[in-house]
Amino acid sequence: MTTVSPKQSPTATTDHLYDAIIIGSGIGGLVTATQLAAKGANVLVLERYIIPGGSAGYFERQGYRFDVGASMIFGFGSQGTTNLLTRALEAVETSLETIPDPVQIHYHLPNNLEVKVHREYEKFIQELINQFPHEAEGIRKFYDECWQVFNCLNSMELLSLEEPRYLTRVFFQHPFACLGLVKYLPQNVGDIARRYISDPALLKFIDIECYCWSVVPAEKTPMINAGMVFSDRHYGGINYPKGGVGQIAQKLVEGLEKKGSKIEYKARVKEIIIENNKAVGVRLADGREYRGKRIISNATRWDTFEKLLSVQKPKKEQKWQQRYQKSPSFLSLHLGVKSEIVPENSDCHHILLEEWEKMEEPEGTIFLSIPTLLDPSLAPEGCHIFHAFTPHWIDDWQGLSPQDYEQKKEETAAKVIQRLEKIFPGLEEGLDYQEVGTPRTHRRFLGRDDGTYGPIPQKKLMGLLAMPFNQTAISGLYCVGDSTFPGQGLNAVAFSGFACAHRVAVDLGL
Repeated sequence: MTTVSPKQSPTATTDHLYDAIIIGSGIGGLVTATQLAAKGANVLVLERYIIPGGSAGYFERQGYRFDVGASMIFGFGSQGTTNLLTRALEAVETSLETIPDPVQIHYHLPNNLEVKVHREYEKFIQELINQFPHEAEGIRKFYDECWQVFNCLNSMELLSLEEPRYLTRVFFQHPFACLGLVKYLPQNVGDIARRYISDPALLKFIDIECYCWSVVPAEKTPMINAGMVFSDRHYGGINYPKGGVGQIAQKLVEGLEKKGSKIEYKARVKEIIIENNKAVGVRLADGREYRGKRIISNATRWDTFEKLLSVQKPKKEQKWQQRYQKSPSFLSLHLGVKSEIVPENSDCHHILLEEWEKMEEPEGTIFLSIPTLLDPSLAPEGCHIFHAFTPHWIDDWQGLSPQDYEQKKEETAAKVIQRLEKIFPGLEEGLDYQEVGTPRTHRRFLGRDDGTYGPIPQKKLMGLLAMPFNQTAISGLYCVGDSTFPGQGLNAVAFSGFACAHRVAVDLGL
């Protein structure tokens, strides 16, 4: 990875006109950048931190390499069109070795409900039917309908839905798939699940199947997204990048630079420059300015329209914020654990919930990843990495003295560890290293308003119909990432990156 050190003086304005300037190097931003660079565009990526990746970054402590965010990675399949991370790397002539995960999630749920989502589809379905034999038909019909959505998506190249020529072409190539997607676009998972399933406990299971990646229950989760997630985990599978999740961003940057474009680190954008009602450049915190034909923000829409722009917020954005709100952030525990605590044949990913009523509450649901079960090189010999995280609102961490802040971190982490002892007895005694991140940590290092995970519906909406695409109401300004269609998740923001790059490339005449 090469860090580009700017040579300009702190108040200089460069006279170079980039084809595109991208604010932030999350996966959505980097996929946009590399797709444009692969088409011949001259791209500048500006990253406020010292490494790329955002929530898909990493950090190292005492021989451990921790993933900043989730370790459950979609998009590395070898077939179809939904393997977006594989395709993004191939576009800039690079690749990553990945390690297949045989189980997506091991659920530990109320009333001793234990379910493993196996990579092998039929094995998962049979395990779920064994728990709910009276719902065998409904289980198959529901998940089969998810496959219908996925098969529609997986039959076509996933690019910008804002580009009329693409829409025309793909409709004539795949008319039935397109009509299928139109059918599901306004639908949510909960409505479809209740067509086939009546058992309350099984419907709660469908809720947490959605919540574990959308942070909302099934009734607010778009069916398009669920079709992708619930099927691709069996089709392309969950595949962990060797060397950690941070390798995805590192490889994308490597490919970006191969194509003649560049990235600058410690380059915090303070303002998007608007002239004659058009976005024409950016101003950094140190006073430097860069000019571009197109400006693309990989920041959240709250950061983009409330912090980076001095013009009045467009009515379109005001309407969007009436429909969507910021999701909670997370409390993250990055733990080094002695290997003897982890039984043989343990699964990499776990979700723990003791009471259904608390699923959406802070600390209600605990997510746990043990990536060293797939890649032992991430930790010192004889140790594993535990990354446990649970939803938390930033308001609960504001206004604390430094001493009270540290004490709250320790107390909250201790409660999470105590609950995880149900799955891994002796965890507390087996700790070798511990570091705790709060919503304030996420806000500081990831530059996300309130440390939010992303947008969630304020109320039940019509599927994805209200989710904005990449173009904005301001000429020359685009958004990419989890605040745009199709939403949260690494493969979803990669989709957003492909779509954004396609739209921008057409606008640039590339």
